[in-house]
Amino acid sequence: MQNQNSKLKANLKHRAYQYSIKVIEFMDTLPKDSCFDIIGRQLLRSATSIGANIVEAKGSSSKKDFTNFFSHALKSANESLYWFGLLRDAKKINNPQLEYLLNETHELANILGSSILTLKGKR
Repeated sequence: MQNQNSKLKANLKHRAYQYSIKVIEFMDTLPKDSCFDIIGRQLLRSATSIGANIVEAKGSSSKKDFTNFFSHALKSANESLYWFGLLRDAKKINNPQLEYLLNETHELANILGSSILTLKGKR
């Protein structure tokens, strides 16, 4: 069981890292104007924060601390969902990568939410 948990944690960390790279690449496709500059900065900050908080959780000193880092990662995922949804619904950009990133953000959020429930013993 311990080995299985280690693999899942490593996979989540790797997946979040790859997600961050895809978000960085996506940022280069946004139009160069003040509206997208502001949204882009917020999106880049929140999206890359997901993986950063997952990595921080690994160095936590307690289960409560670990859970808090996962909670911060989930909050960042939810914020990223907002920004991606805003970009999609404003219909100002046509990029197939947007739907992929929106779906991947949903999946990361679901994994984090499920993990938090398990950590809190509510599952």
